[in-house]
Amino acid sequence: MRRFIAARFLQAAVVVVIVTMIAFLLLRLAPGDPFSYDDPGITPQVRARWRAAFGYDKPVAEQFVKYFSSAARGQFGYSIPLHRPVADVIGEALPRSLALAAVSLVFAIIIGVALGTWAATKPRSPTDRAITLVSVFIYSIPDFWLALLIQMTLGFGLRLFPISDVSDPMISDYGSAGEIFMDRVRHMALPALSLTLLIAVVLARFQRAALLDVLPSDFLRTARAKGAGETRVIVHHALRNALTPTITMLGVIIPSVLGGIFFIEYVFNWHGIGWLAVTSVQALDYDVATACVIIAGVLVAAGSFAADVLAALTDPRIRNA
Repeated sequence: MRRFIAARFLQAAVVVVIVTMIAFLLLRLAPGDPFSYDDPGITPQVRARWRAAFGYDKPVAEQFVKYFSSAARGQFGYSIPLHRPVADVIGEALPRSLALAAVSLVFAIIIGVALGTWAATKPRSPTDRAITLVSVFIYSIPDFWLALLIQMTLGFGLRLFPISDVSDPMISDYGSAGEIFMDRVRHMALPALSLTLLIAVVLARFQRAALLDVLPSDFLRTARAKGAGETRVIVHHALRNALTPTITMLGVIIPSVLGGIFFIEYVFNWHGIGWLAVTSVQALDYDVATACVIIAGVLVAAGSFAADVLAALTDPRIRNA
């Protein structure tokens, strides 16, 4: 097991290094830099001094070596448009994205596994067909369109939840602890619902297929012959064996989760890593944009690593392969 964990950890580290290199090079090779904005009051000589001060006049390879050594120590440079260290900017945005992703992932796993199990126990029934139809319909909608539809219906139309931002400034400044918490929950509701639906429909389809492969097994017939009820057979025997493929699938879904966060945060003006990445690219804030991509790569690698370890713990055949 230790060799398995060490090998997966090494793979994750290599992925992070490759992501860092690609993100840095693509952004540095793109036209423009943080000093390319239009301002007739700034002379070319001043821009040249600024570029020299922040190292943008150096060769790209030299810039990368310097940046990578700093990023390895947790220093991601300086945000010129925001006039703040990038680490401080990331430190504010990352907890919001992690909270949104964690809440969405927990609800998505519960809903997806429950719907997939329900559909698998009633194959080819109206219930199964309805779950399949709804899952395919939601999955076929692009991330930002689903976010916009939810925002227009539950936010603008029914006015059930706030349509944007992380919190209400008045409540954040003057509300009690309970009011602040409920305000944050209400503001998270719509983006979390959007992300939950995107993940849950994939898990539901995958869980249904995995459970259908397990249900005809001999050990389930033996359990029924010994007098076990159908609910116990499904939950304690069939579902336990059908969860391993779903756990493995989570490692594949995590990149999609982060991709969905980028669009969903921007639609709902949720000031997390996704929103920060989009706005930093628009502002040519290279250090912030690069840091956002690196953090996303770390989260993807960590999620895949965790999924592999969980799958190995539930199935000895994987760690012995």
